[in-house]
Amino acid sequence: MAMIETINLTKKYGDLVALDNLNLTIDAGECFGFIGPNGAGKTTTIKIIATLLKPTWGEARVDGNVVGYQNHLIRPVIGYVPDFMGAYEDMLVQEYLEFFAACYGIHGPKRRQVVNDVLELTELGYKRTADVNGLSRGMKQRLSVARVLLHDPKVLLMDEPASGLDPRARIEIRELLKELRRMGKTIIISSHILHELAELCNSVGIIEQGKLLFSGEVSEAMAQAQLGFMVIVGVEARTEDAAELLRTVEGVDKVELNTTAEEPRIEVMINPESGLPISDLAGRLVAQGFRINELRREQVNLETAFMRLTRGVVS
Repeated sequence: MAMIETINLTKKYGDLVALDNLNLTIDAGECFGFIGPNGAGKTTTIKIIATLLKPTWGEARVDGNVVGYQNHLIRPVIGYVPDFMGAYEDMLVQEYLEFFAACYGIHGPKRRQVVNDVLELTELGYKRTADVNGLSRGMKQRLSVARVLLHDPKVLLMDEPASGLDPRARIEIRELLKELRRMGKTIIISSHILHELAELCNSVGIIEQGKLLFSGEVSEAMAQAQLGFMVIVGVEARTEDAAELLRTVEGVDKVELNTTAEEPRIEVMINPESGLPISDLAGRLVAQGFRINELRREQVNLETAFMRLTRGVVS
């Protein structure tokens, strides 16, 4: 069942087309990664679904309700986490959450219980008496997630949730999102940290200049981008000469030297339609007197697919 659906969704700001006939379907319980360069239309899409913007034309539906006409039915089932949370001065974490729980119509003993539950889920219980304004960026982001969970929404809309976070805070947010996914929430995450999206999400959408280039599983994105696979090659000496030799092999698309590791290695991208076996690479090298100390296949990732699809290879 589709939890979120857009039909020819278009948003214009004067002559600027931020969204161009976007057609998107996200099923209930799905974790959807929304990928695109800055200005591609990700935040505009999320804000329309969150009922914060009106489309110029087209339609967006959440749980079967139409944005702009049935907002009073949509808002109780969504939680929106922006990329930056404005701090409330002179409020403690517990007070902040109780204030928003009251806004959601949660009162009496139930309110205290709900606040305690979300503090436990987001592992912020030990910060309940801390000033909101004094929290770190990562803590504020977790508090922002706690806020939108108070009314137990079906849908979570998260715009760059890991933006500006240090590595530890990113890991903590990622683990929290995994738990929310296990709880059956429908989640949209826009992010530039593509390897984390590949780990979190079961499907992705790639958008560029307001147009949806791809929507589906990560493996399908790689197939549509016509990606092959990468072979990592290490030789004992004359690495540059070995790389030059491999560039002459039919079926090799690209060869690059990686000198950032302790020992230089060669990254060989194989054309997906060539059927070139790894043993052929090894045979060529050995025949020319190279001694191989590393030879392994490495699957290309979501970042590679994103770069290929947003260069206009598939549009």
